[in-house]
Amino acid sequence: MATLVSFHAHPDDECIACGGVMRKAHEEGHRVVLVVATRGELGEVPDGFLDDGEELWQRRVVETRASADILGVDRIEFLGYTDSGMMGEPTNDAPGTFWTADVEEAAAKLAAILREENADVLTVYDDHGGYGHPDHIQVHRVGMRAAELAGTQKVYQATINRDRALAGQREFAERTGVEVPEMGPDFGTPESEITCMVDVTAYTGHKRKAMRAHASQISEQSFFLSMPDEAFIFAFGTEWFIRAGQGPGITETDLMA
Repeated sequence: MATLVSFHAHPDDECIACGGVMRKAHEEGHRVVLVVATRGELGEVPDGFLDDGEELWQRRVVETRASADILGVDRIEFLGYTDSGMMGEPTNDAPGTFWTADVEEAAAKLAAILREENADVLTVYDDHGGYGHPDHIQVHRVGMRAAELAGTQKVYQATINRDRALAGQREFAERTGVEVPEMGPDFGTPESEITCMVDVTAYTGHKRKAMRAHASQISEQSFFLSMPDEAFIFAFGTEWFIRAGQGPGITETDLMA
Protein backbone atom coordinates (compact mmCIF):
# COMPACT_ATOMS: atom_id res chain seq x y z
CA MET A 1 0.00 0.00 0.00
CA ALA A 2 1.23 3.49 -0.90
CA THR A 3 -0.03 6.94 0.09
CA LEU A 4 -1.33 9.59 -2.31
CA VAL A 5 -1.59 13.20 -1.08
CA SER A 6 -3.64 15.43 -3.36
CA PHE A 7 -3.23 19.19 -2.77
CA HIS A 8 -5.88 21.63 -3.97
CA ALA A 9 -6.80 25.29 -3.72
CA HIS A 10 -10.54 25.26 -2.98
CA PRO A 11 -13.35 22.86 -2.16
CA ASP A 12 -14.62 21.21 -5.40
CA ASP A 13 -11.23 21.44 -7.15
CA GLU A 14 -10.42 17.96 -5.91
CA CYS A 15 -13.20 16.16 -7.78
CA ILE A 16 -12.74 18.12 -11.02
CA ALA A 17 -8.96 17.82 -11.31
CA CYS A 18 -8.04 14.59 -9.53
CA GLY A 19 -11.24 12.82 -8.55
CA GLY A 20 -10.49 9.90 -10.83
CA VAL A 21 -6.96 9.21 -9.65
CA MET A 22 -8.04 9.57 -6.03
CA ARG A 23 -10.87 7.05 -6.39
CA LYS A 24 -8.64 4.75 -8.46
CA ALA A 25 -5.96 4.80 -5.74
CA HIS A 26 -8.60 4.02 -3.11
CA GLU A 27 -10.01 1.11 -5.15
CA GLU A 28 -6.50 -0.30 -5.49
CA GLY A 29 -6.00 -0.27 -1.72
CA HIS A 30 -3.85 2.83 -1.33
CA ARG A 31 -4.25 5.53 1.32
CA VAL A 32 -5.64 8.83 0.00
CA VAL A 33 -5.13 12.17 1.75
CA LEU A 34 -6.78 15.42 0.62
CA VAL A 35 -5.23 18.78 1.56
CA VAL A 36 -7.08 22.00 0.70
CA ALA A 37 -5.43 25.41 1.01
CA THR A 38 -8.63 27.45 1.55
CA ARG A 39 -12.26 26.92 2.45
CA GLY A 40 -13.51 28.68 -0.69
CA GLU A 41 -14.88 31.71 1.09
CA LEU A 42 -15.33 33.75 -2.12
CA GLY A 43 -17.38 31.27 -4.11
CA GLU A 44 -20.69 32.45 -5.51
CA VAL A 45 -23.89 31.03 -4.08
CA PRO A 46 -27.55 31.57 -5.05
CA ASP A 47 -29.66 33.77 -2.78
CA GLY A 48 -31.38 31.74 -0.11
CA PHE A 49 -29.17 28.70 -0.57
CA LEU A 50 -27.49 28.95 2.83
CA ASP A 51 -29.25 28.55 6.14
CA ASP A 52 -29.78 31.59 8.37
CA GLY A 53 -26.45 32.53 9.95
CA GLU A 54 -24.53 30.00 7.89
CA GLU A 55 -21.33 31.16 6.21
CA LEU A 56 -20.43 29.89 2.76
CA TRP A 57 -17.14 28.43 3.98
CA GLN A 58 -19.01 26.31 6.52
CA ARG A 59 -21.19 24.78 3.82
CA ARG A 60 -18.19 24.19 1.57
CA VAL A 61 -16.35 22.31 4.30
CA VAL A 62 -19.37 20.01 4.70
CA GLU A 63 -19.52 19.56 0.93
CA THR A 64 -15.81 18.71 0.80
CA ARG A 65 -16.27 15.99 3.39
CA ALA A 66 -19.15 14.52 1.40
CA SER A 67 -17.12 14.62 -1.81
CA ALA A 68 -14.13 13.07 -0.06
CA ASP A 69 -16.26 10.16 1.15
CA ILE A 70 -17.31 9.47 -2.43
CA LEU A 71 -13.72 9.62 -3.67
CA GLY A 72 -12.38 7.31 -0.98
CA VAL A 73 -10.36 9.87 0.98
CA ASP A 74 -8.95 8.69 4.31
CA ARG A 75 -7.91 12.07 5.72
CA ILE A 76 -8.78 15.72 4.99
CA GLU A 77 -6.76 18.74 6.07
CA PHE A 78 -7.35 22.46 5.46
CA LEU A 79 -4.25 24.67 5.61
CA GLY A 80 -6.27 27.62 6.94
CA TYR A 81 -5.74 30.29 4.28
CA THR A 82 -8.58 32.27 2.73
CA ASP A 83 -9.76 32.35 -0.86
CA SER A 84 -7.95 34.96 -3.00
CA GLY A 85 -10.58 35.35 -5.72
CA MET A 86 -9.87 35.50 -9.43
CA MET A 87 -6.66 37.01 -10.75
CA GLY A 88 -6.59 40.80 -10.66
CA GLU A 89 -9.34 41.25 -8.09
CA PRO A 90 -8.67 43.42 -5.01
CA THR A 91 -9.23 40.35 -2.81
CA ASN A 92 -5.95 38.86 -4.09
CA ASP A 93 -3.92 40.99 -1.69
CA ALA A 94 -6.16 40.84 1.36
CA PRO A 95 -4.44 39.70 4.57
CA GLY A 96 -4.59 35.96 5.09
CA THR A 97 -5.25 34.98 1.49
CA PHE A 98 -3.40 32.04 0.02
CA TRP A 99 -2.00 34.27 -2.73
CA THR A 100 -0.24 36.45 -0.14
CA ALA A 101 0.96 33.50 1.95
CA ASP A 102 4.69 33.10 2.50
CA VAL A 103 5.62 30.14 0.30
CA GLU A 104 8.14 28.74 2.79
CA GLU A 105 5.65 28.95 5.66
CA ALA A 106 2.83 27.33 3.70
CA ALA A 107 5.17 24.69 2.29
CA ALA A 108 6.30 23.79 5.80
CA LYS A 109 2.66 23.12 6.77
CA LEU A 110 2.15 20.83 3.80
CA ALA A 111 5.55 19.19 4.25
CA ALA A 112 4.59 18.27 7.82
CA ILE A 113 1.59 16.35 6.47
CA LEU A 114 3.71 14.68 3.79
CA ARG A 115 6.14 13.51 6.46
CA GLU A 116 3.36 12.31 8.80
CA GLU A 117 1.88 10.29 5.97
CA ASN A 118 5.21 9.16 4.53
CA ALA A 119 3.70 10.23 1.23
CA ASP A 120 4.74 8.33 -1.88
CA VAL A 121 2.95 10.58 -4.38
CA LEU A 122 1.86 14.24 -4.31
CA THR A 123 -0.40 15.97 -6.82
CA VAL A 124 -0.27 19.74 -7.29
CA TYR A 125 -1.14 21.97 -10.27
CA ASP A 126 0.99 23.11 -13.20
CA ASP A 127 2.96 26.36 -12.94
CA HIS A 128 0.14 28.50 -14.34
CA GLY A 129 -2.57 26.88 -12.25
CA GLY A 130 -4.40 25.31 -15.16
CA TYR A 131 -6.06 28.56 -16.19
CA GLY A 132 -4.27 31.34 -14.29
CA HIS A 133 -6.12 31.37 -10.97
CA PRO A 134 -3.82 32.86 -8.28
CA ASP A 135 -4.61 30.20 -5.66
CA HIS A 136 -3.93 27.46 -8.21
CA ILE A 137 -0.59 29.00 -9.10
CA GLN A 138 0.21 29.15 -5.39
CA VAL A 139 -0.65 25.45 -5.04
CA HIS A 140 2.08 24.76 -7.56
CA ARG A 141 4.64 26.93 -5.78
CA VAL A 142 3.82 25.69 -2.30
CA GLY A 143 3.40 22.05 -3.33
CA MET A 144 6.66 21.82 -5.23
CA ARG A 145 8.57 23.38 -2.34
CA ALA A 146 6.83 21.14 0.23
CA ALA A 147 7.89 18.07 -1.75
CA GLU A 148 11.50 19.29 -1.59
CA LEU A 149 11.26 19.83 2.15
CA ALA A 150 9.65 16.45 2.82
CA GLY A 151 11.68 14.48 0.30
CA THR A 152 8.59 13.36 -1.64
CA GLN A 153 10.01 12.12 -4.92
CA LYS A 154 6.95 11.60 -7.11
CA VAL A 155 5.17 14.90 -7.77
CA TYR A 156 2.55 15.13 -10.50
CA GLN A 157 1.28 18.50 -11.71
CA ALA A 158 -2.38 18.24 -12.68
CA THR A 159 -3.12 20.08 -15.90
CA ILE A 160 -5.62 20.31 -18.76
CA ASN A 161 -4.84 18.86 -22.17
CA ARG A 162 -5.27 21.99 -24.26
CA ASP A 163 -5.14 20.16 -27.60
CA ARG A 164 -7.84 17.70 -26.56
CA ALA A 165 -10.01 20.48 -25.15
CA LEU A 166 -9.72 22.49 -28.39
CA ALA A 167 -10.63 19.41 -30.45
CA GLY A 168 -13.65 18.82 -28.23
CA GLN A 169 -14.76 22.42 -28.61
CA ARG A 170 -14.50 22.24 -32.40
CA GLU A 171 -16.48 18.99 -32.53
CA PHE A 172 -19.15 20.45 -30.24
CA ALA A 173 -19.45 23.56 -32.41
CA GLU A 174 -19.73 21.47 -35.58
CA ARG A 175 -22.39 19.21 -34.09
CA THR A 176 -24.53 21.90 -32.50
CA GLY A 177 -23.75 25.10 -34.37
CA VAL A 178 -23.21 26.76 -30.99
CA GLU A 179 -20.11 28.92 -30.73
CA VAL A 180 -17.94 28.28 -27.69
CA PRO A 181 -15.83 30.92 -25.94
CA GLU A 182 -12.16 31.05 -26.86
CA MET A 183 -9.74 29.63 -24.31
CA GLY A 184 -7.47 32.13 -22.60
CA PRO A 185 -3.71 31.98 -23.12
CA ASP A 186 -3.22 30.38 -19.70
CA PHE A 187 -5.74 27.59 -20.26
CA GLY A 188 -4.20 24.14 -20.18
CA THR A 189 -0.98 22.69 -21.51
CA PRO A 190 -0.11 21.44 -25.02
CA GLU A 191 -0.18 17.64 -25.14
CA SER A 192 3.48 17.61 -26.17
CA GLU A 193 4.39 18.91 -22.69
CA ILE A 194 2.25 16.40 -20.77
CA THR A 195 4.03 13.31 -19.43
CA CYS A 196 1.23 11.31 -17.80
CA MET A 197 -2.34 10.43 -18.74
CA VAL A 198 -4.54 8.32 -16.50
CA ASP A 199 -7.67 6.64 -17.84
CA VAL A 200 -10.29 7.19 -15.13
CA THR A 201 -13.32 6.30 -17.25
CA ALA A 202 -14.29 3.66 -14.68
CA TYR A 203 -14.55 6.36 -12.01
CA THR A 204 -16.42 9.10 -13.90
CA GLY A 205 -19.57 8.14 -12.00
CA HIS A 206 -17.75 8.86 -8.75
CA LYS A 207 -16.43 12.15 -10.14
CA ARG A 208 -19.90 13.29 -11.14
CA LYS A 209 -21.38 12.26 -7.81
CA ALA A 210 -18.59 14.13 -5.99
CA MET A 211 -19.32 17.21 -8.08
CA ARG A 212 -22.98 16.98 -7.05
CA ALA A 213 -21.83 17.00 -3.42
CA HIS A 214 -20.58 20.56 -4.03
CA ALA A 215 -24.10 21.82 -4.66
CA SER A 216 -23.32 25.38 -3.52
CA GLN A 217 -20.96 25.76 -6.48
CA ILE A 218 -21.97 23.13 -9.04
CA SER A 219 -25.68 23.18 -9.82
CA GLU A 220 -27.57 20.63 -11.88
CA GLN A 221 -27.69 23.25 -14.65
CA SER A 222 -23.91 23.71 -14.65
CA PHE A 223 -21.58 22.75 -17.49
CA PHE A 224 -20.28 19.86 -15.39
CA LEU A 225 -23.59 18.19 -14.60
CA SER A 226 -25.78 19.08 -17.57
CA MET A 227 -23.65 17.50 -20.30
CA PRO A 228 -24.56 14.03 -21.61
CA ASP A 229 -22.64 11.05 -20.24
CA GLU A 230 -20.65 10.64 -23.47
CA ALA A 231 -19.48 14.24 -23.33
CA PHE A 232 -18.69 13.99 -19.62
CA ILE A 233 -16.50 10.94 -20.21
CA PHE A 234 -14.70 12.76 -23.03
CA ALA A 235 -14.09 15.79 -20.81
CA PHE A 236 -13.35 14.07 -17.50
CA GLY A 237 -12.55 10.43 -18.27
CA THR A 238 -8.82 11.11 -18.58
CA GLU A 239 -6.73 13.06 -16.09
CA TRP A 240 -3.53 14.70 -17.27
CA PHE A 241 -0.29 15.41 -15.41
CA ILE A 242 3.24 16.71 -15.84
CA ARG A 243 6.08 15.08 -13.94
CA ALA A 244 9.39 16.90 -14.09
CA GLY A 245 12.19 14.82 -15.57
CA GLN A 246 9.84 12.50 -17.46
CA GLY A 247 9.11 12.50 -21.16
CA PRO A 248 9.36 13.73 -23.79
CA GLY A 249 5.79 12.79 -24.48
CA ILE A 250 3.45 10.70 -22.36
CA THR A 251 5.47 8.00 -20.59
CA GLU A 252 3.22 7.18 -17.59
CA THR A 253 -0.36 6.06 -17.17
CA ASP A 254 -0.59 5.40 -13.41
CA LEU A 255 0.45 7.71 -10.56
CA MET A 256 0.74 4.85 -8.09
CA ALA A 257 2.77 2.43 -10.23
